Amino acid sequence: MEMEPLYRPHGVEERWQRAWEDEGLYRADPSSDRPSYVIAVPPPNVTGALHMGHALNGTIQDALVRWHRMRGFNALWQPGYDHAGIATQAVVEKELRRQGTSRQEIGREAFVARVWEWLHEYGGLIMGQFRRLGSSLDYERERFTMDDDYIRAVMRFFVHLYERGWIYRDNRIINWCPDCHTSISDLEVEHIDVDDALTYARYPLADGTGHVTIATVRPATILADVAVAVHPHDERYRELIGREVIVPVVGRTVPVIADDRVDPAFGTGALKITPGHDPLDFEIGRDHGLPELTVIDLDGRMTGDIPDKLIGLTEEEAGDYVVEWLREEKLLEKRESYRHAVGHCERSGTRIQPLVSLQWWCAMEELARPAIEAIGSDRVRFHPPVHGRVALDWLIAIRPWNVSRQLWWGHQLPIWYCPDGHVTCAETEPDACAECGSGELRRDEDVLDTWFSSALWPFATLGWPDDTPALRAFYPGDVNSTAREIIFLWVNRMLMAGLELLGDIPFHDVIIHSTILAPDGRRMSKSLGTGIDPLDVIDAHGADATRYGLLKMSSGQDVRFSYGPIEEGRKLANKLWNVARLLLADAGDVTPAARPRELEERWILARIDSTRAELEADLESFDFAHAVDRLYHLTFDDFCDWYAEATKSRLYAGDADARATALAALERLLKLLHPVMPHVTEEIWTNLPGRETRLIVAPWPEADERFAADENALVRVQEAAERFRRSGVSTPLEGDEKRIFDAVVRPERAGGGANGNAEAEQERLRGEIARAERMLANERFVERAPAEVVDAEREKLERYRRELDALGG
Repeated sequence: MEMEPLYRPHGVEERWQRAWEDEGLYRADPSSDRPSYVIAVPPPNVTGALHMGHALNGTIQDALVRWHRMRGFNALWQPGYDHAGIATQAVVEKELRRQGTSRQEIGREAFVARVWEWLHEYGGLIMGQFRRLGSSLDYERERFTMDDDYIRAVMRFFVHLYERGWIYRDNRIINWCPDCHTSISDLEVEHIDVDDALTYARYPLADGTGHVTIATVRPATILADVAVAVHPHDERYRELIGREVIVPVVGRTVPVIADDRVDPAFGTGALKITPGHDPLDFEIGRDHGLPELTVIDLDGRMTGDIPDKLIGLTEEEAGDYVVEWLREEKLLEKRESYRHAVGHCERSGTRIQPLVSLQWWCAMEELARPAIEAIGSDRVRFHPPVHGRVALDWLIAIRPWNVSRQLWWGHQLPIWYCPDGHVTCAETEPDACAECGSGELRRDEDVLDTWFSSALWPFATLGWPDDTPALRAFYPGDVNSTAREIIFLWVNRMLMAGLELLGDIPFHDVIIHSTILAPDGRRMSKSLGTGIDPLDVIDAHGADATRYGLLKMSSGQDVRFSYGPIEEGRKLANKLWNVARLLLADAGDVTPAARPRELEERWILARIDSTRAELEADLESFDFAHAVDRLYHLTFDDFCDWYAEATKSRLYAGDADARATALAALERLLKLLHPVMPHVTEEIWTNLPGRETRLIVAPWPEADERFAADENALVRVQEAAERFRRSGVSTPLEGDEKRIFDAVVRPERAGGGANGNAEAEQERLRGEIARAERMLANERFVERAPAEVVDAEREKLERYRRELDALGG
């Protein structure tokens, strides 16, 4: 089959994606006796399109899965997406507002139906985007966190924790979003710097002997104060501890208490304690047995036992009233500008209201302990390792988790109440209350926090709790690849749930991939105009080039997006295509077989095998940037620029051994490239004679050390070529070295036949040798510089000496 003169990725990539999937080559077999290799894709939120971070993460996972598939593993890359309760509800409500209605107006049943319509539309879009990228997910196993079986798994987890005594109901401080009308987790709070005013208010001592001044940025919450706290070692206030002060506006008498959580450096060092509206105050209040008053309601409006004129005002309006009251009563000491970080809902952008609310909570200490041990003992390894410390720190400091939401959409709590308030926890409605026998039961209106669905992903997708063959075959998995902000949202939760429910870790390696920034260094964002759609990049350059470029950029934790590496990937695909056309031209029915007769043939086979070993080490350590760089130089430099040029004359002459060896070398090269650039390699593979399998399932090349001794056989020739191209100086070469040099460099094209200035080149090399020797003689440099820098300097010195010897100097 004749290959097209130019490689055009569009059409080719779509065709292969359909073929691989239609032929079942992505499918994992639970009944297989082959060793498994499993990655569960971190399910993207079903609230929109994939972004550049998804594209990088998908490429990383696909490269690993394709590599293991070729190595004979029963590879499962589990697809799916997350319902993202708050985010999904927010976007559907936004659409309803655009239509002039609301969820309250259409009712819960109609609203949930709208959500499902929206999810069906965007769920299909996300899977289509994965296909465009070339992702070899087992699409037949696609799962969604609101599938019926998945809902049952979530409920089983909730019931399990309830039966263990770790799920309980309590009035505790929560993050409340007045716009979304739900509690949100600490991880969903975005802290934004804002300009506020610090109000200094005087609290008169109850015995009339003076006052205590406190500083606050929320004067409206003075109305809910139940104490003033000072640090126990603050000499300024030692005599006041145990006395009482009067809260302004409301006239409430409250105690002065001592607590070492008070920061003496903030404001005056005296802290107003408002347990109903501040997380720190709540903890202090609980420890001191203080009441928890509330003066702000779920809509962010003033409420409670306060002056009637304040009822229904916003917090800002009530704050203005309090400040003016303080001024009139001569209790306002001063006001000053104050910039600080304030929590905002990451979904709506609304300022968070810390409120005390009756919620369902999960005690996390027992769940966290096995996960801490798994990370601390390296059973679970993070890459880069610093993120393991981040995960551990969070697990060690973990607090009770608020597991209920006030959404209309999501996993409803499996909690049933009787008229007497007794609680029954069960997946399905019981016939009667277990305590009083009442048959009049109602279900809790709250919705489970999404940490339940995220925690179960590695095994609920496999059929837990029903113990299907897939669960036995594919759990535990191998790798979790994700962004660093997901360590808490997903990784730690999955560790805790897997260890608790299945007694084993869900994966042993966690890759924390690079964060891709906009080209100007800002975060990628549609609202900022800095977002780059990966599908636009694929449309312009092809999926293979995009995959290559993203992996090339993945060397650091924060990398600026650049089209340069992607363009490099496009050129590499074209170069590979062109050299394949050269080797396959007039190949006839020649069977690929390594029958090397000439030096360049033994050399390229040695280089391919050496790169194979280095590539395997890179992939084992998840060093994708170095992996693709090796593939680039092996293909572009070694295979195309040196080997193909050196052997071209024998190919044109119809040398059967040269053709067979060339096709064998090309075959091995395609296998090494396939995990990164699957489409162009599969397209070339089908043009090789005698293909019995697709490249996607062809065996990975085995180690072949027959020609290892020839790996450095062209060093002198390559250095001579670089020297000639740089300075025009010719190096005396003989035999195979001269033949290869002439075939690749073609010195006759330099014109005039004049040689460069050999003496000047010798002098330059002597200078480089002297510089390198000085550096390596410097003990401080050798001891303090990174080992790779010192080794590189030694390699340069050896090269300079070789080059000088080659010129007779």
